[in-house]
Amino acid sequence: MPGKMVDFPSNGAMTKGYLATPASGKGPGVLVIQEWWGLVQHIKNVCDRLAAEGFSALAPDMYHGQTASEPDGAGKLFMALNIGQAEKDLRGAATNLVQHSSTAKLGAVGFCMGGQLALFAGTLNPSVGAVVNFYGIHPNVKPDYSKLSGPVLGLFAEKDGFVTPQVAKDTDAAIKKAGKPSEINVYPNVDHGFFNDERPDVYNQAAADDAWRRTLAHFRQNLT
Repeated sequence: MPGKMVDFPSNGAMTKGYLATPASGKGPGVLVIQEWWGLVQHIKNVCDRLAAEGFSALAPDMYHGQTASEPDGAGKLFMALNIGQAEKDLRGAATNLVQHSSTAKLGAVGFCMGGQLALFAGTLNPSVGAVVNFYGIHPNVKPDYSKLSGPVLGLFAEKDGFVTPQVAKDTDAAIKKAGKPSEINVYPNVDHGFFNDERPDVYNQAAADDAWRRTLAHFRQNLT
């Protein structure tokens, strides 16, 4: 069953998000955080897929109604992201998701910009107990890894020109230096965005399927 758009409080204002819940009504809660395109159909599909696997998934609309279909527009929205507002939206989304979650601990998964914001969410709210970072990047988002409340799984692409394998290794090392568990996987011969099945130019089914399997296992193991 597909999810629906919902409103939730964010620091005194209301923010929209896409919520998908399992047939049972409640499952372990997972925040799903968008790429630089915005809250587009692909991200809603990820929420629906998580719900089909037994999770409650909420994707906050980090751009507040705006989306982009080409890189120039996406880049402008990406750089215009208000980090203070993003922090409020992530906190509000986590607080709201707790009501739909069968577990005290939540997960956070994000893609591209959202991967970095998923790490950020994991440092903002102690209820976020596991993070999956798909090739995360945002120059203005600098998470304090010492505040993470659970392990991080990083999924990266060997041919990624934005988040190079070296950046992936540096992120992994920084999280470990802060005393937190981190595991990374760099997929050979694939590019940034390999998980996005609406982008045939970069989508790689074998890597995406493996990354999905790892994501589900990470959340099933760490959300209690």
